[in-house]
Amino acid sequence: MAWAVLFDGKMWYTYVQHRIYAAAENKRGFMNKEKHIIIAGGGAAGMIAAVAAAREGCKVSLYEKNEKLGKKLFITGKGRCNVTNAGDMDELFAAVITNKKFMFSSFYGFTNEDMMQFLEDAGLRLKTERGKRVFPLSDHSSDVIAALDRTLKKENVKVYLRKEVKGLNFITEEDKTICKGIFLEENGKKTAVDADCVIVATGGMSYPSTGSTGDGYQWAQAAGLKVTALSPALVPFETAELEIVKSLQGLSLKNVEATVSNGKKELYRDFGEMLFTHFGVSGPLMLSASSFCAKAIAKNLLKLSIDLKPALTEEQLDERILRDFAEAKNKQFKNSLNHLYPAKLVPVIIERSGIDPDKQVNEITKEERRRLVETTKALTFTLTGLRPFKEAIITQGGVDVKGINPSTMEAKKAENLYFAGEVLDVDAVTGGFNLQIAWSTGWAAGKAAAEKIQES
Repeated sequence: MAWAVLFDGKMWYTYVQHRIYAAAENKRGFMNKEKHIIIAGGGAAGMIAAVAAAREGCKVSLYEKNEKLGKKLFITGKGRCNVTNAGDMDELFAAVITNKKFMFSSFYGFTNEDMMQFLEDAGLRLKTERGKRVFPLSDHSSDVIAALDRTLKKENVKVYLRKEVKGLNFITEEDKTICKGIFLEENGKKTAVDADCVIVATGGMSYPSTGSTGDGYQWAQAAGLKVTALSPALVPFETAELEIVKSLQGLSLKNVEATVSNGKKELYRDFGEMLFTHFGVSGPLMLSASSFCAKAIAKNLLKLSIDLKPALTEEQLDERILRDFAEAKNKQFKNSLNHLYPAKLVPVIIERSGIDPDKQVNEITKEERRRLVETTKALTFTLTGLRPFKEAIITQGGVDVKGINPSTMEAKKAENLYFAGEVLDVDAVTGGFNLQIAWSTGWAAGKAAAEKIQES
């Protein structure tokens, strides 16, 4: 009787419609909410991973040991948050310093355009500035975090603040290491929280005050993964010439060319802006240089050469100096340079050129002028080291990507364990590229983890 009613006319149509709807809902994940993914770390990679996993229909829990999400995001870009870079794919890959081939799948899987659209859809208006750097229109990093937080709530991600993950729970089955969840510590007791997959997005070692204390590296090693040598990156340099840099402290040089060399080997050369500090050199140009030079400077002193007039050849610069000298022929040398150099730099240029500061301009020889040209085209300093992790924007080094599937971010030696963001051994120059690495790897991990357990 029940079958007769069921297959009778309208009832049969209703039954079929119900099954089609149920199948569709199941595909979207609404029938699989019991599938649980845990994310350790509520920074850029962790938040985007949570959204990606939730949109695949999984139950997602995000654990963050700080009192709020996105603590490091809040201070990036001097509080403005350079969310990504609007360059094309070639520009994105060119900006990656370490393991750019590893980024191929995730960059294309979740592009910079995808991220910009994601934020716009979340109610955040964006703008693009010099160097194709993308910022929130408001210039407030808090608005970026708020947009992500709204999306987490919309996708029903359960966020646990002030909850520090103390370790990962592994079991061994048939010689396979499987991640089964995490450990928390509450009231001095270790408690286990089960999950079908765990995504580690704990960041690196930079700005430890924001919670980046290297926890993920220890967990990776416990899972049998290698962690490469760690170094602060996108960080200022210290120099041997402390008295000179202290006299130049606060001086910003724009449109200069900087070259860093290890003996005869050139490590870095670029054009841009730099800044003198009480301990050495900083600014965008030098921060990017640090990522190319981190390994070398750990072993050797490096040479920094600054071309103050890169647009001019030595011959053109000599002609410029001759014109300036003709107008100041009756002045002392020390009083003839203000049109050519910033006032703070003049005493250094005089000292390096070896020309008597009190000498009359019309008495300066061709040989002395040649030395002035050489000093201007190659103002040199000795780089002795990098500033510490607490001043670094990112960490260079991390979980060796040879042990990570580049399409899914899953560990090859530990099933159901994923890594995303700065914890990986991937880094790039300044300009929003490092955050795009976090967005792309986080999205890849969240989506892949969810799809895997939905299929199981």
